[in-house]
Amino acid sequence: MTQIYKIMDKTTWNSVKNTGEFTGSEHDKRDGFIHFSTKEQLAGTLAKHYQGQHDLLLLAFSASDFGENLKWEPSRDGALFPHLYAPLPTTYVLWEKLLEIAENGTHIIPNVSEHE
Repeated sequence: MTQIYKIMDKTTWNSVKNTGEFTGSEHDKRDGFIHFSTKEQLAGTLAKHYQGQHDLLLLAFSASDFGENLKWEPSRDGALFPHLYAPLPTTYVLWEKLLEIAENGTHIIPNVSEHE
């Protein structure tokens, strides 16, 4: 099972997780799809888009749950990123973890391998 990850602020996730679906952040809606990252892409995504932000969650999903609505497309440095072209069913979440911040302002990525 290939896991993919969504980074979301805790307040937003708590407000949508019981509604059944997440339709995307402003950034997602602007681009026309919901952004995800692979395990290898997490550090770069956090550094580029979330540096120093508090109360972020790392949400894990199984890529296979999304079927044909999930496309792997080139993005940063030509790497293939998972993009969801449909609302995100909140019941698909496998687990969620709060991202802690180190003293230098970077996020500490939990060992996601232990959850796969």
